[in-house]
Amino acid sequence: MREIMINKNDADQRIDKFLTKYIPNLPQPLMYKYIRKKRIKINGKRCDINTKLKEGDKLTLYINDEFFKHNEERDEFLKAPLKLDIIYEDENIILIDKKPGLLVHKDEVYNLDTLILRIQHYLYKKGEYNPDIENSFVPSLVNRIDRNTGGIVIAAKNAESLRILNQKMKDRELDKFYLCLVYGIMKAKEGILEAYLEKDDDKNKVYIYEKPIRNSKLIKTKYKVLKEGSNSSLVEIKLLTGRTHQIRAHMAYIGHPLLGDGKYGKNTINKVAGFKYQALYSYKLKFNFVTDAGILNYLNKKEFIVPDVWFINYYRM
Repeated sequence: MREIMINKNDADQRIDKFLTKYIPNLPQPLMYKYIRKKRIKINGKRCDINTKLKEGDKLTLYINDEFFKHNEERDEFLKAPLKLDIIYEDENIILIDKKPGLLVHKDEVYNLDTLILRIQHYLYKKGEYNPDIENSFVPSLVNRIDRNTGGIVIAAKNAESLRILNQKMKDRELDKFYLCLVYGIMKAKEGILEAYLEKDDDKNKVYIYEKPIRNSKLIKTKYKVLKEGSNSSLVEIKLLTGRTHQIRAHMAYIGHPLLGDGKYGKNTINKVAGFKYQALYSYKLKFNFVTDAGILNYLNKKEFIVPDVWFINYYRM
C-alpha cells in the first residue's frame, strides 16, 4: 500500500489522468480495474475515473510495487545543456527565444538536447523544479515551433499556469506574429489569404488548394509587407488559423516561397540565398486575454519581441 498527498500541482485533474502520469508503468485497463475494485481510494473512500483531485486529498493505492519501478527517463533532463535565450521570466512562466536547429521535444531518434529538457534542467538548477517532490507535474511547453524555425516558445512553471495558457491558446487569446523573408515582390502589400490545407502525415507535408477537398481544412493567413529588396520581401504574418506548416505552404502556393525552405521552396532560389534554415521566425507575442486569466491576469496586453532575427537585414536576391 502507498499513500500520496495531493499537492497544488496535482489538483484539479481527474484521478485517471493523475495516475497515468504518476505510475506510467501501470497499464490503463488495469488502472481502471483497480479503481472499480476499490484498490484506489481518495480520503479512504471509493472513487471513479471522473473524480477530480483536490489539494490536500490523500490517495491510497493498493498496487503492486513492480509498477512503481524508477522511470529512468524522468531524470534525463539533467543531460541537456543549460543554454537558454530567455526573453522573459517570472514565478509562473518563462519565454524562450528558440534558435533554429533545436528540437522542442524528443523525436524518434530520442534526442536528449531539446528545448523542454533544457528548461527543466535550468529550473532544477534554480530550485524551482524537483521531480522528487512532484507527483505528476513537469514544466511544460504551451506552444511548439518546428526544428528549423526560430522564435518565442512559452513554458509553464506550474500546473495552474499550464492549464490557463493551454486554454488561452485554444481560444486564440495569445497573438503570435511571424517574420518571414519570401522570394519576389508581392503585388498586394497587405491582406488576408484564404485557402484549404490537406495534411499528409506519412510524408510530413501539407498541400494547399483553392477549394475544399476531402479532409482539407480552411486556412487564413494575414500578412503585411514590411520591406522589399530587389527580388525579396520581408513580411509580417499573423495566423488566423494555426495549421501545420501553414505559413510555409501558403506563401509557396501564392508564388512567394520562403527563402531557405527545402520542403516548400525552390532549390534554385535557396542556393542563391545560401540559408541553412527557412527564413521564418515567431518574433512577437502578445497576451490578449478577453476572459479571466486567473493568476496570469497581470500578463494581459503585455507584448514581447525577439531582439534579433537572423535574416532581418537580408533583402537582396
